[in-house]
Amino acid sequence: MTRWRVKSLKSYEEPFVLDAERIVGAMKRYKHAKRRPTSVALEERTIRGLKVVAKEQGIPYQVLMRIFITYGLEAMKKAS
Repeated sequence: MTRWRVKSLKSYEEPFVLDAERIVGAMKRYKHAKRRPTSVALEERTIRGLKVVAKEQGIPYQVLMRIFITYGLEAMKKAS
């Protein structure tokens, strides 16, 4: 079985740009979707970085984390 890492995908070599329309669309679509609370332990600097990027994008950092997870999941599904 061959192992691969997500970071080795070509899409990670390019700068990451969030599509504002896609974010707003997803937020509207999932606004009333049932969510299940989870816990993820992150380093302080990672959280600070998330907050900086989220502020630049004008969205809460928790929403940004969900976007990153969703984008990553979609990328992994496409890669397999």
